[in-house]
Amino acid sequence: MRITIRAGGKGAGTEEQAIAERYLARLPVPARLVETGRGRQAPQQADVTVVLDARGESLSSEALARQISAWRARGARELCFVIGDAEGHPEATRAGADLLLAFGPATWPHLLARAMLAEQLYRAFAILSGHPYHRGEANGG
Repeated sequence: MRITIRAGGKGAGTEEQAIAERYLARLPVPARLVETGRGRQAPQQADVTVVLDARGESLSSEALARQISAWRARGARELCFVIGDAEGHPEATRAGADLLLAFGPATWPHLLARAMLAEQLYRAFAILSGHPYHRGEANGG
């Protein structure tokens, strides 16, 4: 399985980008962050496309891990996560998603969303492997 994050806007050289890349480098699968720049570019073809959108579903870390596990069991070779720029996503991008994912009802800056998504992906794989990074809700994590 491969992970691609397609992110709108510019982030190269920022602290948030460095955080995202640090978490992606820790994943047990190949992962990359691709900047799409400004504009409404359609995501690349992938087995699974997840669009980050404030109107999407909020998943716990455990639920995201279960979903990734299910996609992997189904044979998905590539997961593509799409983060919009300041203009958001066109309706066609949202409509074509396998999952609309929200980090709660708040709107997050695209640079923070990159770092948050990368950390949640790392956490999901830690959960799946039984790594102690994720301590779960019972331990205040």
